[in-house]
Amino acid sequence: MKAVKNPIDWRLCFIADSEAAAGRDILQLIGKAVEGGATIIQLRGKKWTSREFLDIGMKAVQFLRPKGVPLIINDRVDISLACEADGVHLGQDDMPLPYARKILGKKRIIGISVATPLEAEAAEKDGADYVGAGPVFATLSKTDLGPLLGLEGLRTIREKVKIPILAIGGISADNVADVISAGADGVAVISAIMAVADPKKAATEIIGLIGKLKNRTE
Repeated sequence: MKAVKNPIDWRLCFIADSEAAAGRDILQLIGKAVEGGATIIQLRGKKWTSREFLDIGMKAVQFLRPKGVPLIINDRVDISLACEADGVHLGQDDMPLPYARKILGKKRIIGISVATPLEAEAAEKDGADYVGAGPVFATLSKTDLGPLLGLEGLRTIREKVKIPILAIGGISADNVADVISAGADGVAVISAIMAVADPKKAATEIIGLIGKLKNRTE
């Protein structure tokens, strides 16, 4: 099966994080999120062995590819290539984008985490397909947060780059409308879906709110 092609629906990226899953079946969580309307899945396993990551990545690809939902692998260019995922998401300290592009080719998605307008501009210049901008708000998912980007910072990044922006950090149904209004093309969430009793319902609520807002502005 071939990788998902553009155009990508950027509205709701569910970051399926192994630590946040707290022992729950991460593939089941992905399934619930997709049932609820998640349009992109990012798989993150900071403490997985390479074999664990590869195994789960391959299973996720097999599940998501027929549904047309892209799978992005966090950090690991090698895992993304090996499991034939749709792309990779890189932090500022990960493999530089031009080298990742050499490995993955032009058809795969490469996203970059950015916290400032300058980082966003650099990512776009280097050929990123999108940026993950944040943290917009405080979040329990990461304890080593730098300065918060805030809605104003998000607006500034929107003014500086033309590529899609996924806002991340403390985003929930309560503030997603503000984030989209500030210029984000979509949101990337962890706890808003993982830390609730009904992940499917949570995804449905968030995607519904985004859809309503975009319909009013288009």
